[in-house]
Amino acid sequence: MITRLQYFNCVVETGSISEASRVFDVQPSSISRQIATLEQELGVRLLNRTTRNLGLTEAGQRYYDYSQRIVAELDEAKRAVNDLQQSPKGRLRVSMTVGFGESVILPLIPDFLAMYPDIDVDLELTERVVDLVEENTDVAIRSGRLPDSTMIAKKLLANNFLLCASPEYLAKRGTPDSPQSLSNHQCIRYGYAGWREWYWMEAPIKRLDIGSAITVNTVNGQKQLLLSHAGLALMPLWAVQKELQSGELINVLPQHTFSPYEVLSSTYAIYLKRELVSPKIRVFLDYFSRHI
Repeated sequence: MITRLQYFNCVVETGSISEASRVFDVQPSSISRQIATLEQELGVRLLNRTTRNLGLTEAGQRYYDYSQRIVAELDEAKRAVNDLQQSPKGRLRVSMTVGFGESVILPLIPDFLAMYPDIDVDLELTERVVDLVEENTDVAIRSGRLPDSTMIAKKLLANNFLLCASPEYLAKRGTPDSPQSLSNHQCIRYGYAGWREWYWMEAPIKRLDIGSAITVNTVNGQKQLLLSHAGLALMPLWAVQKELQSGELINVLPQHTFSPYEVLSSTYAIYLKRELVSPKIRVFLDYFSRHI
């Protein structure tokens, strides 16, 4: 249909089917057939043809006014899409967990936007798993394994879970001397499904029997409870690095490796598998891979 409109517009603007055929590098008969088909579809004559002249009918003039705008807007749409593929611009929708977003991603956003001022970033911080297709999300940042083969996972960093507590809690309750002794302590569980248990990653991997009085569904919630001396928690290094450096938190049993899952995990940027990844997604992935 668009080709017919382009042929029709060119015939009107050049005043000749033969001239339009030279513009598009096709046979004049092809131009004539397309215009005849267009007239049949509309049920009205668009052009008055004589051996010497070619002119618009009243209906043809009205149709040309609309056709010209349609083709021009289509060309503009193509240019807009090509521009998006050539330079990073447009709205970028990113979903991430609250803890990782607030601890790692948000502090880097100002410098990212300074480098790419034509990108508008729409950030969603949530503990739920977002459907990239249904919710029109460009990138989702998640921990764990990639369940869907229609998506690509780019590793950002290892989670490196550490057992942490405040000096005040340890002074009051004592420091655990072994993984088995955690059953005598108040342990703060992460409420996310599949991550509530604690595993001692020594072969064979063992699920620990831990004392527990508190379950909270965000990493930041766990950290606030730690800083309030409520107990011990298994925390990713990226969430508590500053507090460990300042001494507000202490890494307990650092000689052992722990995980809230049966395998060691990492955090990934997830995006849809496409032939062409848009520049805004590509520069986001590259920037955060370098700076995290």
